[in-house]
Amino acid sequence: MDLSKLKQALQILPDGAKETMVARVFVTELMVLLGFDATETVPEFSTGNGSDAVDFAFRKNTDDEFIKTQSNPYLLLEAKGKDVNLSENSAQYKKTVSQLKRYLLGSNCQSAQWGIITNSENIQVFRKHGRVIHPATKLLEITIDNIDEIILEIKKKIDNPHEALTVAVYNNKGGVGKTTTTVNLAATLASLGKRILIIDFDPNQQDLTNSLGISPNENTLYSWLVNKNEPRPDKLISTRKFRINSRFAIKPGNVSQFDIIASDNKLLSFGEDKLLQLIDNRRLSQALESFRNQYDYIFIDSPPNWRFFSKSAVYASDVVLIPAEHDNISSLRNAVTVVKNFIPEINKLRKDGSPVALPIFFNGGSITPSQKLSAQRAIDEIISKSKKDKINPMDLEPYFYPKFTRSRKDKSIFEIPSYAHIASAAFSHKPAVCSNRKALNHYEALAKEYFLQ
Repeated sequence: MDLSKLKQALQILPDGAKETMVARVFVTELMVLLGFDATETVPEFSTGNGSDAVDFAFRKNTDDEFIKTQSNPYLLLEAKGKDVNLSENSAQYKKTVSQLKRYLLGSNCQSAQWGIITNSENIQVFRKHGRVIHPATKLLEITIDNIDEIILEIKKKIDNPHEALTVAVYNNKGGVGKTTTTVNLAATLASLGKRILIIDFDPNQQDLTNSLGISPNENTLYSWLVNKNEPRPDKLISTRKFRINSRFAIKPGNVSQFDIIASDNKLLSFGEDKLLQLIDNRRLSQALESFRNQYDYIFIDSPPNWRFFSKSAVYASDVVLIPAEHDNISSLRNAVTVVKNFIPEINKLRKDGSPVALPIFFNGGSITPSQKLSAQRAIDEIISKSKKDKINPMDLEPYFYPKFTRSRKDKSIFEIPSYAHIASAAFSHKPAVCSNRKALNHYEALAKEYFLQ
């Protein structure tokens, strides 16, 4: 790969170069190295969202030339000038990321799987899976010395994307319906034709395993995780003995299924120190690697408390789905702890920008107007305190009020009501969405709100 022209572009771009110059001198050379020629590039591509147009859209030619059809883009790129500060957490960086996400969700961009922002001094890659957009790299500083490594990393990612989105369902507070959410969301997505794997990664409770009427395995999950030297660790769990198939019908004659990795009794016998001696927190992520092209979604039912199993689940995930309860301030505060402390802890270990938290949602009983107002006041206070936090300030508004903008002061929070009725389905050892139309409507709404475009 000859990077001489790209390196030359970096050297000749003056300080304060405007967007048009960065696009003409730097971006054109960058995209050639990423494998796109002039017929596979459309500048000022209309996203289908009003007058929004992204600077560049790209797609490899198949039976047609992208520049002629200008349909089904694969990658979007938003360029900025060197006069725009794209350093992490700057106002201009946040605005650019928000702009890219809006473009990726445009009606003409449903096929897009990748997004890039760059001003020739910094670059970051984002992956899109349905409605979910998350970092595929951290924000990278570009230099003459590291541009080779950056190009190779980006090209490897966009040429070989994983099919699965891996989701940890987690709140540091117990009793907020993590297992109920995992099982019913999995069943709902499976009924819509998605390939689903769910993992019971809470050996202490084993709620997911028990709720589906499955007998916990003795040591298969343990063997899978500790066998680090096995050349093909996926072989240990590739048979039906380890990966259980659950078949169910949500509508008459419409049989769906998802796969389950059940809990493990042997893991119960080890304390935290012993587990960490045997199994690294990164091991689950490594072991799941062979599954990421077999499924559309992998859901990990994670235990409360920030210990080995929850840390491993969050480390293995692209995003974290956080259920909370509107009338339980502890569940809200624990959700904040996940967003402000635990996820950043894993970000530092992974060094690729992931995972990220999806907006917090209410997973409890039906909310009256007065209860909703009380919850909103509590959340507003949490947001205000977090902004003023001298040690770890953070704007939590996007995690509680994702639809709130200066022009649209929408403080709505997604909610799944009638929690007790949904949870009672565990007695029948099948997802509530299989027998309760109201439950199915709620979880279809959850799937569309968070995951499906």
